[in-house]
Amino acid sequence: MDSIIRSQAADVPYNMTTTGFDLPGYRIVSNLGVVRGVVVRSRSVFGTFGAGIQTLFGGNISLFTELAERTRQQAFDTMLVQADVAGADAVIGIRYDATEVMNGVTEVICYGTAIRVEPLVD
Repeated sequence: MDSIIRSQAADVPYNMTTTGFDLPGYRIVSNLGVVRGVVVRSRSVFGTFGAGIQTLFGGNISLFTELAERTRQQAFDTMLVQADVAGADAVIGIRYDATEVMNGVTEVICYGTAIRVEPLVD
C-alpha cells in the first residue's frame, strides 16, 4: 500500500505544501476544505524488544525513530492523495497530531487545507 500512496501523491508535489497559510509566488483562488491522512500503527514485539535493548545504551532509539518517520510520511502522503481527489494544487497549514489509541497503538493524523492556486504575475 505504501507504493500506491506514494505514486498517487505525486500529483500534489511536496513543494506545493507548507505549514504556513500562504504559498509564496501564488495566489489562492479557492479553498477546497480540510484534507487529512490517518494512520494507526502498533509496535511489533520484536521492534519493542530491540528498542528496549537500545535504551540500555542511551541516545536515539532508532527503531522507534524510523517507525515514527515512516508513519508520518504515510499520513502525509495519504493527505496528499485526499487533496488530489479534491482537485487541489496545493495544501497549506499542514499539521500533525498523534494519539495513543491503546497501549502500543498510536494514531497519527496529518491535516491541512486543500487549495487551488494560480501563479502571481509581475
